Amino acid sequence: METDNAKATPTSSSLRWRILRRALLRRSSCSEAIHSNQISRRTKIGFNLVPFRLVDKDGEKNPDFSSMERHRDVCFCYMLPLPSAPKLFLRQRLEDCADLNDFEVCNRYKIDNTGLVCQWPSEDVLAYYSLSRRDSFRDKRVIELGAGYGLAGLVIAMVTDVSELLISDGNPQVVNYIQHNIDANAASFGNTKVKSMMLHWGQHEVSEINGTFDVIVASDCTFFKEFHKGLARTIKCLLKVDEPSEALLFSPKRGDSLDKFLAEVKDSGLHFSITENYDTTIWKRHQEFLSGDESWPNYEPDHCYPLLASSAYAFLGTGTTFRYNEHYFVGPRKIRNKSDLTYDRDIFIKYFKSHF
Repeated sequence: METDNAKATPTSSSLRWRILRRALLRRSSCSEAIHSNQISRRTKIGFNLVPFRLVDKDGEKNPDFSSMERHRDVCFCYMLPLPSAPKLFLRQRLEDCADLNDFEVCNRYKIDNTGLVCQWPSEDVLAYYSLSRRDSFRDKRVIELGAGYGLAGLVIAMVTDVSELLISDGNPQVVNYIQHNIDANAASFGNTKVKSMMLHWGQHEVSEINGTFDVIVASDCTFFKEFHKGLARTIKCLLKVDEPSEALLFSPKRGDSLDKFLAEVKDSGLHFSITENYDTTIWKRHQEFLSGDESWPNYEPDHCYPLLASSAYAFLGTGTTFRYNEHYFVGPRKIRNKSDLTYDRDIFIKYFKSHF
């Protein structure tokens, strides 16, 4: 008999098999025509900060998706809320169209299947946040971790003038979708180089991409606690240490999941701060849901509202470390403890404002 504790803390493998069971029981639904009510409710129910519509529904055709599996995949057209912004086309799975091969891939690579399940609300939040702060990405090298279908990364590539963007995930099937979506939107990237990559967290201590990114972004990547250590290690490995760099992670608390991840981050030598109200529009939506907005039934902030975990580092010379508003900025040497900190606040603020 299953204990109460087991029910409260299901393992990642048991969660995968629950998804598989539901998918197999409802497998026949994938043979029907595409309708909006077949799309995951996590896609339809969310913050909806970037307007979208089903391409087929409105009769709009995109030739780059001619190879789409008609009864398994669907294409969305996102309308970015900026003047003269290009349309963004995103291919993804229908709800409940998982099969045994999906879970064989998960077991083979020791990864989760959440990237194929749906477009998660935190990804929409990351996309909107990046869009509304697009100047902060200009001319930088950026990587998105655990990107799923790649919405946020594609938004960054289209509107922020980044020099290079790597959209990554640990699931090879998800990476195939990412590459399809990159190809479908390539004409809208301007001079930005955009690539897809399969990246397993914690397995790239020695890699040509280590220490090469100005910005790391991620959303809803702290769900499975077994991946916390690898994710923290990967963030530390990828951030530049000889130039200003930062990591931006959006994630709901989900009980103690986010806190446990931040503990792993601290153990790895990084320092993150948590911001609850980081954007006025997103915060307003959050308050509306808390007040009973029926567009998101059963809204529960612990599981639905993503907090912003951020870490910013500024290179100030070997052996020099500054602290400002609970952020730690460090040169090539590591922070061992608070007694290592030395700073001149006025000098640092002048430097910070000129680089961020």
